[in-house]
Amino acid sequence: MLKIGIIREDKIPVDKRSPLTPAQCQKVASHFEVEVKVQKSDVRVFKPEEYLQHGIEMVDDISDSDILMGVKEVPIDKLIPEKTYFFFSHTIKEQEYNQELLQTILKKNIKLVDYECLLDPKTNQRIVAFGRFAGIVGAYNTIWTFGQRYNLFNIRRAHECYDLADMKTEYDKVELPAIKIAITGGGRVAKGAMEVMYGLDILQVTPYEFLNERFDRPVFAQLNSHTYHKKKDGSPYNRNEFHENPGLYEGDFLKYAKVADVLIAGAFWDPRAPVLFTKEDAMRPEFKTRIIGDITCDIEGSIPSTKKPATVDEPVYDYNPNTDTIEPEFSGESNITVMAVDNLPCELPRDASESFGHELIENVLPHLLGNDKEDVIKNATIAENGKLTEKYSYLQGFVDGE
Repeated sequence: MLKIGIIREDKIPVDKRSPLTPAQCQKVASHFEVEVKVQKSDVRVFKPEEYLQHGIEMVDDISDSDILMGVKEVPIDKLIPEKTYFFFSHTIKEQEYNQELLQTILKKNIKLVDYECLLDPKTNQRIVAFGRFAGIVGAYNTIWTFGQRYNLFNIRRAHECYDLADMKTEYDKVELPAIKIAITGGGRVAKGAMEVMYGLDILQVTPYEFLNERFDRPVFAQLNSHTYHKKKDGSPYNRNEFHENPGLYEGDFLKYAKVADVLIAGAFWDPRAPVLFTKEDAMRPEFKTRIIGDITCDIEGSIPSTKKPATVDEPVYDYNPNTDTIEPEFSGESNITVMAVDNLPCELPRDASESFGHELIENVLPHLLGNDKEDVIKNATIAENGKLTEKYSYLQGFVDGE
């Protein structure tokens, strides 16, 4: 019988999530007729008794499993040779900090399947992700930041709540003035952020209304790429062209920054594309935005004020646009306060794990434990038999240190 092992999250800072909940482990074992074991952990949000109640064995040594599933990168010294691993490896963009991880995976003859690369063969969209919860927690943290900066209200942080339902009980404590909140993006992250806006009864308005009208209550607008990019030659925006050749476009976000009090950034950013705004833009007197929740957390990417990732324990810092430096949070009226926690779903680990596990069972395991006719697993396999697969052979120079 095929054995699936749920590994302990050993990466620091700690991560309380799991790819499958206790109930989902039981479901996988019975539905797919496989054996599921869970490695003991002191940090996982689900307690040992919860797994045991569902008939799932807890073990110290997980090495007899055929397939090992985690969430974050596995520390190099914990990698078991000759195994199949599923986790977010953060290597496909040649992330320097994980170069040694990929080198070790190849040396240990590990088959690596990266969750980020598991795509629907018809739509090319990701089929498992934590994006919705990144958006939910990111938006909530941004509202918390607004309350803290302006001394308006106190709500518990998301990680202090038992789950999402408990977090929502904090909404009644939020009292916002008539501010304008801009949310960028159209995917899971932005939709998660918008869930919080709806929960807080913040009125959604169109981008045009956002720019041109005054309101006597807090409002938000969802901004898709075409609303804040324009073609350099003046011709109309073309979505396919923008994604294929973003260098033909320039940023047009400043008009929103002149009226937005808060920015929640949830749009994927291609390094070839224009930045959202520049540090020179942020120095302009008419640049109004003073709180930025950067869910994307691209360091010095599309948002110049995101100069480092924040942490769950220290979620915000100030950015001084005049000196282009970081300062202590809430330390200057002209500063921009930045919320840039880079592992937001960790703050609601129960709900995030359940949602991710559901997608794993519905969208991935039928391919993994079936015949993978559509090559869903194959196309997400970065390394196998001690070599990079053909699709990811472009990483060879990265592996070789070139």
